Amino acid sequence: MSISELNLTKRHLLAGIATAAVGVTLGAPVAFAAAEVPAADRDVDMEAVLKPGGLPEKAIGDANAPVKIVEYMSMTCPHCANFHEKTLPAIKEKYVDTGKVYFIIREFPFDPAATAAFMLARCAPEPQYFNFVSMLLKQQRSWAAPADGDVRGAMLQMSKLAGFTQESFEACLTNAQLAADVSAVRDRGANDFGVNSTPTFFINGKSYSGDMSVESMSALIDSLL
Repeated sequence: MSISELNLTKRHLLAGIATAAVGVTLGAPVAFAAAEVPAADRDVDMEAVLKPGGLPEKAIGDANAPVKIVEYMSMTCPHCANFHEKTLPAIKEKYVDTGKVYFIIREFPFDPAATAAFMLARCAPEPQYFNFVSMLLKQQRSWAAPADGDVRGAMLQMSKLAGFTQESFEACLTNAQLAADVSAVRDRGANDFGVNSTPTFFINGKSYSGDMSVESMSALIDSLL
């Protein structure tokens, strides 16, 4: 999804939206088919990328892992939801949980709904952040493009499942400083690191744009180990 696609229509949001589950534990060892190592778009200063911005990092894995991955994503991006459903759980099991990959999520909202979703994730209790993101991506269709058009109402119902009350929901979404901080993460990604689409991955000094399959990301990680 590129910046030129900011004004997403309901039809665009519904097209290709998939479910997602960051923390899924698979029941059997993951077997990866051989795949070519994806070509990078460009080089990036990874040391600069890894410096935290105004908000605390949201990451999984060992910060000392040999492979560092930073994903800039939007909560209303169908390609991001697809990655988080079909690719990340397997990558987490084989590489993150085994100390080979440190994976950071950073906010790159394209629209007010995505900004609000990221704010709510930040307002959730710390241990629930990734579960909350997973829930919203899994149910992306129901709150990003609800049949009745009431995005805020749909987001409230989703948030209540995570323990929010009407009051805590409203308090979070009216937190002007948090809204500014989430937008600042996006602006830093765009201005300092050239992010203009989601998902964008920075992996050990290289930039890769677009969704990535398990096989492709696995081949890339293996080439760096």
